[in-house]
Amino acid sequence: MSAPRWPTTLWIVRHGESAGNVARDEAHARGAERIKLSARDVDIALSLRGEMQARLLGESFAARSPDGRPEILLASPYLRAQETARAFRDSGGTAGDEPICIDERLREKEFGILDGLTTSGVASVFPDQAEFRRILGKFYHRPPGGESWCDVIFRLRSLIDTIALHYAERRVMIVAHQVVVLCLRYILENLSEAEILAIDQTGDVANCSVTEYRFDPGIGREGKLILASYNVVTHLEERSDSTVTAETDAASGVRG
Repeated sequence: MSAPRWPTTLWIVRHGESAGNVARDEAHARGAERIKLSARDVDIALSLRGEMQARLLGESFAARSPDGRPEILLASPYLRAQETARAFRDSGGTAGDEPICIDERLREKEFGILDGLTTSGVASVFPDQAEFRRILGKFYHRPPGGESWCDVIFRLRSLIDTIALHYAERRVMIVAHQVVVLCLRYILENLSEAEILAIDQTGDVANCSVTEYRFDPGIGREGKLILASYNVVTHLEERSDSTVTAETDAASGVRG
């Protein structure tokens, strides 16, 4: 058997609740067409609850032995993902004082002209795009200036190649966004469009949830990463206060 080309463990984490998530809820409650954002989406920070979620995640990993914590920490360039990764690391979540490796391929799905619009806002301001999305589906619909899920998958395939090349036999954690979590599942599990959209339909990826893959050397000629758990939030559910959130990402009220 050839040398393993995969990490021994791969964790994929969605960032903690952001100020944009909160603004999106407020916009929907008001029936507004646009989400009030104080900055461009890439600069939207965590909410106070999001900061707590990230710390709790780090503390839950800190309780593990060092060989059960990530050695490599990759994050989206978006501020909310970087803050999540930093709080996780500073709470003892990594095996050491690991640097946070920022990779632009992990960025949020780009919504283009739909950026900042709620679902009702898209239907009102760009009814043609709402109809295109209905016909094509979210997997293939690409709003002007934005991305489809296929576009996100294209850049993530390159990321997976980088991980296989540089981080084989290491423990790796990725901190990114809801669509990124789902699209990585699509790639790693060789899913179809129907299969990944069915998973998406079961509910949102929770803020600071953990999806875990473990390397099984006995599958195929080179071994394979196998899904061990998806969308786990037990580290948040143990709190007496409400720390579990599953909000649409800040850029748009449209789910992906």
